Amino acid sequence: MSLLSAPPTSRPRTLARILLGAILVFAGVSHLTFARQEFEAQVPDWFPVDDDPVVVVSGIVEISLGAALVAFGRGRVGVGFVVAAFFVAIFPGNIAQYVDGVDAFGLDTDQKRFARLFFQPLLVLWALWSTGAWRDRPRR
Repeated sequence: MSLLSAPPTSRPRTLARILLGAILVFAGVSHLTFARQEFEAQVPDWFPVDDDPVVVVSGIVEISLGAALVAFGRGRVGVGFVVAAFFVAIFPGNIAQYVDGVDAFGLDTDQKRFARLFFQPLLVLWALWSTGAWRDRPRR
């Protein structure tokens, strides 16, 4: 059995799902506490809502998604797709950080900000793989 064909409840997928959930909970808590200004710096200027409410709401969403990944039960496919969609939805903020040259989280050069862009698709794949969402999606 390869890692790619592992059942959705296999040890590697389960550990990856729990790790991703823990990372999301940590990131969400950091939105609301010690890294709030760093996250506010990442909200694009063109976004029509003030930075602080965006950071607070996205922090709450991340905590909720992380908790759902850890304790998902029967809804793992749906949770996987929602987490993947969340990573897609916040990607414009990462692009804006690169385009606008905004320093945050140690991303203080264009090269670092550009390299970060390649990690977002990996997060999408991680969410889909660790929950088995793509493999077990409803087919018509």
